Amino acid sequence: MSDERHDLSELTHPPHHRAEIVFAVTSFLIAVILAALWSSETSWASGQPWSRQPGLWPLIAIVGMLVFGAGELIACLVRNARAGGGNVLAELGIWAKAGEYVVWFLIYVMAVPYIGYLPASVLFATLLAFRLGYRGLPLLLAPLIALGIVVVFKAGLSVRIPGGAVYDLLPQGLRNFLVVYL
Repeated sequence: MSDERHDLSELTHPPHHRAEIVFAVTSFLIAVILAALWSSETSWASGQPWSRQPGLWPLIAIVGMLVFGAGELIACLVRNARAGGGNVLAELGIWAKAGEYVVWFLIYVMAVPYIGYLPASVLFATLLAFRLGYRGLPLLLAPLIALGIVVVFKAGLSVRIPGGAVYDLLPQGLRNFLVVYL
């Protein structure tokens, strides 16, 4: 019975990390900046009821961000005072690792206009699968999955993505096919 209570308490009270304070401070500061900019970024239309004012919903959202952000900040300060210890920099390092995938995505987006949607998708799917540690069959399946995604988006959903500059080097018929379908 005590094991069940322990498991439930982990669900309702997740372990505390000291670096949560960084998130709490940052989100609260963003809310304060948005509150300071609200009057210059929105307008109040004369003659309109309050419920139809263009600045109403941004105001409601910002007030919510301030209230909940302040609550999170206070709760983090209390948790840090109670829990103590912990390496904030190590925790922030874990958070920063997610930035690697932002860089991968930005490079992919910049590569598409040059090498095309299909080659970029196949190349980056394979490189990411390799980076994530996949070997053997999963690594071989990555380019096929990328090809399937491209076919679904371009041919199936008719998403218009400009062809890469490298497509201009191909014969006109093949270039047109690649631009339309791949």
